[in-house]
Order: sequence, then C-alpha cells, then structure tokens
Amino acid sequence: MDFYTVVLRQSAGYWVALCLENGIVGQGNSQEDAVNKLKEAIDSFQLVYDKETNIYHAPISIEELHEFRTIG
Repeated sequence: MDFYTVVLRQSAGYWVALCLENGIVGQGNSQEDAVNKLKEAIDSFQLVYDKETNIYHAPISIEELHEFRTIG
C-alpha cells in the first residue's frame, strides 16, 4: 500500500482533498467522501501512469499548496 499526504479544505459547501505527492484532487459532500474520491482518482491515475511512458508526474509546489489553502 502506498502512503500519500492529503490536505483537506472546505469550499462552497463541499470538501476538497488534495494529494501533495501528485497534485490529484477529489471532492465530496464530506471529508470522507472527498478522501474516497481522491483514492479512486489516484488508483485511476496509477493505472494510466503504469502503461504510458509520457505522463507528467510531480509533487505540487509550496506555491501551489499556498494557493490551494487560500483560494475560496
């Protein structure tokens, strides 16, 4: 099992979960929903990443994290 760092925030009545290692996002009506959607998105991304050789993959920057935390 892989380990990921997730930042959660509430925005406009829903929750957003951001994975710091790859910049993938999930959203839902609750924190649990957002994390579950994020897990699904990471799994889907990983399937494509394992098959394709030209997929860009990078952790988000401090600037992107700051923007995620402050926009709303």
